[in-house]
Amino acid sequence: MKKRSNSRGAHSTDPSDSSSGVNMYGAIKYGASSAPTTPTKARAITERNHDEIAKTFVIVNERPVDDISLDFFYKPHTITLLTVSILAVMYFAFVRDEGNFEDNIWAGILCVVFFFLIISVLAFPNGPFTRPHPAVWRILFGCSVLYLLTLQFLMFQNLKTIMNILYWLDPKLKDFHINMDKEYGVNCSDITLERIKGHLDVFAWGHFLGWAFKAILIRHMGILWAISVMWEITEITFAHLLPNFVECWWDALILDVLLCNGLGIWVGLKICKILEMREYKWASIKDISSTSGKIKRAMLQFTPESWTSIRWLDPKSTAMRFAAVIQLVIFWQITELNTFFLKHIFEMPPDHYVVIARLIFIGLFVAPSVRQYYTYVTDTRCKRVGTQCWVYCAIMVSEAILCIKNGKELFERTQAINIVLWLTVQVIISVAFVYGCVLWQRMMDKRKAKKLLSSSTNQSPTKKFKTLDNAESKGKISPKKSPKSNDKKIE
Repeated sequence: MKKRSNSRGAHSTDPSDSSSGVNMYGAIKYGASSAPTTPTKARAITERNHDEIAKTFVIVNERPVDDISLDFFYKPHTITLLTVSILAVMYFAFVRDEGNFEDNIWAGILCVVFFFLIISVLAFPNGPFTRPHPAVWRILFGCSVLYLLTLQFLMFQNLKTIMNILYWLDPKLKDFHINMDKEYGVNCSDITLERIKGHLDVFAWGHFLGWAFKAILIRHMGILWAISVMWEITEITFAHLLPNFVECWWDALILDVLLCNGLGIWVGLKICKILEMREYKWASIKDISSTSGKIKRAMLQFTPESWTSIRWLDPKSTAMRFAAVIQLVIFWQITELNTFFLKHIFEMPPDHYVVIARLIFIGLFVAPSVRQYYTYVTDTRCKRVGTQCWVYCAIMVSEAILCIKNGKELFERTQAINIVLWLTVQVIISVAFVYGCVLWQRMMDKRKAKKLLSSSTNQSPTKKFKTLDNAESKGKISPKKSPKSNDKKIE
């Protein structure tokens, strides 16, 4: 009887498992008998394992496109791209006015970015996604590399130089300064309808949409609520450094956690549920006769090709899987903190185009990064993280270093005890939420197993055994010898 592995996508290591062609003692199974291992067979086993590992990394790092309907859009066109790029650069290089020194520098930077993104389309991996086109994700990966290189350059500049660069991009920033004397979270006992409406501004809608997007990315209610609750604790911890973190209790608990966060999580998970139940059968646009049908098919190209359910944790998850999920929660907090510290230290208003552009690009960078991290954590055949995940981790750390280096005066007022308590509470609450999710899943699996057993008593013996076999193959009823957990160590 075929058994399901403990880790998603992983093979069982149970010596009695016949779902794989090789048992853990090195013998290849052929029906009921097994042949002794020879050097040739051992090499074949090793090569096959290496091939599986390589294929798994290719799928998560550079997923191939299935069912290509229009070959023109998926051919390289490298010579055409090179010719058009060079002609475009030559035209603007000879035609544009070179009288202004600053305009010349800006034009040169744009040309460097343009050619770097062209090289990204040709050479960089597209990651785990292929919709609407792999070239889109290659360009985004190129943008993430450019942003990382920009952060590396800024790390070796002083605060005055960085501010001059920002003033060059937008001279209006010279007139903007953060008012450190402004009071936040005052008169909390004065709760009126007008005051509540005043807090439900455009940023509240952005808050809601942001959490819906996070729910679509993570797809796990327990982890999402852990991040939501921990962020409110993070605001309390760093309120002595960032005054705008000070909020009234009803603003933090009701408007933020329950309304914006909770409603966003619910909507995001509802969208995921709808996409999971949807049947994905893609027809070629050449096979559609009507014009409206072709337009609809073209628009659907911007929707997911398929949608799989996510299972970060299962009842037999190891400690390393727990550590990986807790690490995800902490990294998410650091990413959110970087957003507020960057605009505070370098004095930019919340609605500035640099702040908004960074939020949009970070969201686009995170989407493939979370998917690659999930595969690395849950699939033992994936031995390394994807390139987009690697680059994003470097971006997160670089932003934090840039904030600490240029915010020395701000961080001199840091209360060390607050930071230590923050890290401790982060770990405790994350463990509590994550372990609670495991217990909940274990309880739900037992209920499903009891329902299957009770329903099988009213069936004929043949149907009864079929029901039990199906339940065991789907992982709802654990076999007598369940395979040990296959989670790997997270470096």
